[in-house]
Amino acid sequence: MSTVAPTMQSLTDAVAALRNGEISAVGLVEQAIANADRHDGEVGVFLTRFDDRAREQAVRVDAKIAAGSPLSPLDGIPLGIKDILAHPHGPTTAQSLVLDPAWADSVGRAVAIHRLEAAGGIVMGKTTTMEFAVGIPDPDKPFPIPRTPWDLDCWAGGSSSGSGSGIAAGMFLGAVGTDTAGSIRIPAAFNGITGLKPTFGRVPKSGVVPLGYTLDHVGPMARTAADCALLLSVLAGHDPSDPYSAWSPIQDYPAALTGDLHGVTVGVDNLDRYAAAGIDPEQPTRFTAAIDELRAAGATIVPVEIPMYPEVIAIDLVVLLAEAHAYHRRDLLERWTDYGRGSRVLLAAGSAVTGADYVQAQRVRRIAQNQVADLLDRVDLIVTPTGHLGAPRLDTIDQLQPLNVLASLHTPYWNPLGHPTLALPIGLSSTNTPLSMSITGRNFDESLVLRAGDAYQRRTTHHLTIPTALRKGQ
Repeated sequence: MSTVAPTMQSLTDAVAALRNGEISAVGLVEQAIANADRHDGEVGVFLTRFDDRAREQAVRVDAKIAAGSPLSPLDGIPLGIKDILAHPHGPTTAQSLVLDPAWADSVGRAVAIHRLEAAGGIVMGKTTTMEFAVGIPDPDKPFPIPRTPWDLDCWAGGSSSGSGSGIAAGMFLGAVGTDTAGSIRIPAAFNGITGLKPTFGRVPKSGVVPLGYTLDHVGPMARTAADCALLLSVLAGHDPSDPYSAWSPIQDYPAALTGDLHGVTVGVDNLDRYAAAGIDPEQPTRFTAAIDELRAAGATIVPVEIPMYPEVIAIDLVVLLAEAHAYHRRDLLERWTDYGRGSRVLLAAGSAVTGADYVQAQRVRRIAQNQVADLLDRVDLIVTPTGHLGAPRLDTIDQLQPLNVLASLHTPYWNPLGHPTLALPIGLSSTNTPLSMSITGRNFDESLVLRAGDAYQRRTTHHLTIPTALRKGQ
């Protein structure tokens, strides 16, 4: 049995290899630590590392394997958790100088993290985020700047930044992120990995620092759709501590991955008309090729236009800003300069949203939800680009105009609607950074969404490519 694990191994492959005796839990953890030692200083993945604790847990898992004891689904698997989810082993900062440590002390452990650890997952540490899961990198604050390992001059995406870049850099095999306007799917796109925003309420939010109460989603990030399916099988399910937590039955997500899309109708919208910041020259070709692979897997492809696109984007921003301002109002008044520049611009903008604006946004939100439900009565899945560009250079991000980073990204559309949406890589842009497509399904039908993503990835290798900045010395 080897004690050294492959750097770019998928989570599901690692689970199988552990059970077959091909690798050890200690080997997996040591490889993750070695990758963090080698690359974290330049990539900016961790705020806090749990190396000693992870090593102790790995030793216990190997002893469990040696004794022939039954294994839990994630035994021995290194994981990262976004630093807006509480964990008692380290501080929860939301990558901010503002958050009161007493909040995390009162919470103890987020429900999602409790479930992962109860299933045997080994938390390697707390990962970088954008401040309070909003905003953009601020070099004036004492936190790491998250970069994509595909190009260290470029942003890792937000707000689940380190959760995305850490998987791409081999510092853990899976992670937990949150998503209010794309915060799982944008880092997945920019880092060439796979990320799932589940249906709203599918994964409990208890123990998560809130951003938008009616928009926040918790979900898995990993190298493959199959990995996300395994993680979701652990994360999903009602918990009474979260009033938004859904009672909808949990499916056997890994069992749904048949590789076959016969009988599945996929509606495709290229969204080119909404690419306000431009379209990478490689994007149309990459997206068309990805659709061809879905067709080759058996899917029937039909063109569609997703309804009310500008209105739904506006709804997401209005609701997010209003709900975030409600949470931060007092601290903005008392601790303005402790917030990062981009964060305070966005959070303070919520003060301009009136009660009438918020109510009207929620009314129009219901109309949009009904129209998308009607569309999903005609097709089984909807596929769009996650965005039209690769990761932006950090030196092009304007602290005073933080929303500019969303100009050719399409992730905010799906948050007010609540549908499960999977982002997965489809190849490289003209700047050799990853591009991504999104697969969306009916509410609580994550099984079909993951099945389509897995069918695509069985036919392609984009999700297995080693990031450019890590290839030297591999």
